[in-house]
Amino acid sequence: MSNRLASCTCGQLTARVTGEPVRISVCHCLACQRRTGSPFSEQARFPCENVTLSGASTEYVRVGDEGGRATFHFCPTCGCTVYYEAEGLDGFLTIPVGAFAEPGFPPPQVSVYESRMHGWLVMPPDIEHM
Repeated sequence: MSNRLASCTCGQLTARVTGEPVRISVCHCLACQRRTGSPFSEQARFPCENVTLSGASTEYVRVGDEGGRATFHFCPTCGCTVYYEAEGLDGFLTIPVGAFAEPGFPPPQVSVYESRMHGWLVMPPDIEHM
């Protein structure tokens, strides 16, 4: 069973996970582009019982394009998002893949909001497109 540690830049806020994610996705929505400062976000979803959180976080609730809410937890010191909870996905936490700082992390399986994808991006050939 794999063990991984996600962390903010300063190391104050962490999420230790056991096991593999149930879903890894990339999102091209404009809100994710703004949140990450990148043309897309990549995140991994884990059952809550597989995640141990440590440190203080500040919350920001964002309402998505289709009305769903996501509560982002970020470090009050360095500002990095370490995990979030999505409305309707009770029992799961989602962690930005970059917070693991693990280049060998498994690739995404799903790509969403592709209508807002930057034209130069190419997704993996076997990814599910939404």
